Amino acid sequence: MQLRDFKARKVTDDVMWVGAIDWDRRIFDELIPLPDGTSYNSYLIRGSKHTALIDTVDPAKTEVMLSRIKSTGIEKIDYIIANHAEQDHSGSIPIVIEQHKEAKVVVTEKCKGMLCDLLHIDAERMLVVKDGDTIDLGGLTLQFIHFPWVHWPETMLTWLPERAVLFSCDLFGSHLATGDLFADSQADVLLGAKRYYAEIMMPFRSNINKQLAKINDLEISYIAPSHGPIFNIPNFITDAYLDWVSSPPRNLVVVPYISMHDSTRQMVEYFVDGMARRGICTEQINLGDGDIGKLAMLLVDAATVVVGSPMVLMGAHPKVVYAAYLLNILRPKLLHLSILGSFGWGGKLVEQLLGVMPNIKAEVLPPVLCKGAPKADDFAAIDALVAAISERHAALSNKLTRKS
Repeated sequence: MQLRDFKARKVTDDVMWVGAIDWDRRIFDELIPLPDGTSYNSYLIRGSKHTALIDTVDPAKTEVMLSRIKSTGIEKIDYIIANHAEQDHSGSIPIVIEQHKEAKVVVTEKCKGMLCDLLHIDAERMLVVKDGDTIDLGGLTLQFIHFPWVHWPETMLTWLPERAVLFSCDLFGSHLATGDLFADSQADVLLGAKRYYAEIMMPFRSNINKQLAKINDLEISYIAPSHGPIFNIPNFITDAYLDWVSSPPRNLVVVPYISMHDSTRQMVEYFVDGMARRGICTEQINLGDGDIGKLAMLLVDAATVVVGSPMVLMGAHPKVVYAAYLLNILRPKLLHLSILGSFGWGGKLVEQLLGVMPNIKAEVLPPVLCKGAPKADDFAAIDALVAAISERHAALSNKLTRKS
């Protein structure tokens, strides 16, 4: 097949983007929706002595990356920096090292083992670097910043001080296919970055919050992530991350639910209307056809989640169980949790849902379950739940006001 001609794009002096845009991909890891596609960013750095490639691309786009590299006129790659072992970053390394026989793959110790396991790369081809180690490319320096559990245990960032570029791997990334190389301050990029953070980074927010200190003193001009546009206004994304990882939750209630015969829907709509009348922002998401990524984004800011489900064969609806499981692994900053549900003859809906959310340390407010369609007593119980949540949110708002 004739190789199509793809061109490298300049990031700054001596730094070229040689990645690939995946406009049509709609799911990642067979789990994460990609409504806006994605990109796999790879960067080529040319020093006076050596050339380095920062990450590669997903194997499906290897030829695109190789074409962009060829367009630079560079014939020798000395170092391949593997910031992360996951295959959307590392998958093309075997092809690159086959073409560049003397190239060393630069890794953390943990990443070395992973690349041996995942891609069967010969350990002799790898150069292990410690936190803070550097490589001199000739007039340009690569410094390696170990940043484990963002979002895998072997991850590192790479800093190019002479050009003030931070190659941040998955940190600050976004699943967004766009022809724009730079993010500037576009709202759609921030939305994509928030979705990416919510779906991938949020479980590790405490660790990220602690480790951000490692880059606080860097005078960064460009943040070049592995997915999405490059941030040429760095505080646009770093300020957002500080808010997401460390700020208290907002005055927001999220209601993921599903209804089979309308009873649960009636309960949810009555609850949401009650919250609205008390001036509390409430978002309901129908899990039957809802965007699980939107749910994840709302969880970044939510103070309260109220899960709604009918009983199915003595337990919660499977789609609600799935959402509860995701809630558990995403570990949002929730303060309060409750359940609305309906049943025909009985079961253990509440016990089951709480059982799949052991990581959620929020206060559990009394659930409301009704037999059949909701009746006056059931609506009264929902009123009581609305009042309890409103009281807690009023206290939260007062606390936030005093802090500001």
